[in-house]
Amino acid sequence: MDYIVLDMEWNQPWPGSAASKKVLPVQIRGEIIQIGAVRVTEEQLVMDEFQVMVKPKYFRRLNRRVSKLTGIKEARLREEGIPFPEAMARFRQWCGEDIIFLTWGFDDISILRENLRLFGLDERWTERWYNAQMIFNAQTDGSTAQKALKTAMEMFEIEPSRPAHDALGDAYHTALICAMLDLKKGTAEYAGALKSHENGFHGADLPGCIARKVFYDYADKRTALAAMAGEENKCPTCGRQMLGSRWFSQPGHRYMDMVTCPEHGKFLIRVRLSEQPNGLTRVSRLTYEGTSEAANAYARRAEKAEPEVQRTSRRRRRRRSGDHEPIIVQE
Repeated sequence: MDYIVLDMEWNQPWPGSAASKKVLPVQIRGEIIQIGAVRVTEEQLVMDEFQVMVKPKYFRRLNRRVSKLTGIKEARLREEGIPFPEAMARFRQWCGEDIIFLTWGFDDISILRENLRLFGLDERWTERWYNAQMIFNAQTDGSTAQKALKTAMEMFEIEPSRPAHDALGDAYHTALICAMLDLKKGTAEYAGALKSHENGFHGADLPGCIARKVFYDYADKRTALAAMAGEENKCPTCGRQMLGSRWFSQPGHRYMDMVTCPEHGKFLIRVRLSEQPNGLTRVSRLTYEGTSEAANAYARRAEKAEPEVQRTSRRRRRRRSGDHEPIIVQE
């Protein structure tokens, strides 16, 4: 049995572009453009490597942010990229049969499965996998926060020798971390580590946090945010329904909204959305005092947003159309 440490890079269409409006056979969050993997043996020896560039079929124009982050250019994809089905055939052959995937985070395997479904390919061979972040946390500081790969390397005093945000480079550095963990123990105790993560709140809490709660099993982001703005938007003091305004999006699938209780005034709500193993959406919700620094930060962003007259006009249009979904303002 071998551990396959996997990392990938994927392209996403620019919001509002023609590619973003394409109706695909299967909904995907991104189209894979690079696969990097490193084999770690059962004895936890770092062995051979695999890398392939993938020529995108649906999101052919490279997102500027993706290109800047990864250093990948469209010219390289045209020259080195191969079709996804061919890339998968090569990758599966290199992996072998008796394997367990390790990733740094929850996204890579789910993105891989989405792309496999998009091309009508078998995904059952990806079923055995673990998020190495959870094993790392359980065997180091016991936190529930998802640590950056760079942070984990610093904790283990691993000097970077490959480029960051490169699929093979990140897979190699992750493999070095995995080789220093007790993987047999980590995989055996993974359910407990995952439960601790699911029940936890990730990232540092800002001063003024007064309530925490986790919600499960929403169909998607839209449904989750609608619930957070609707039936689950309860005052932490009296439990009455609160009135929200609009969600501001933040990095890492996070959103915040200033809400009001008729009796106890304003509160700031911060939520983080994440995918559960069953594909449904989990919400970690934090409630802050209306006078906290976090609430003040929201107020400053709101001042820079669209004028009230434009916002009111848009709300009226939404009411007339019968659309009462929460407004999300991209930041």
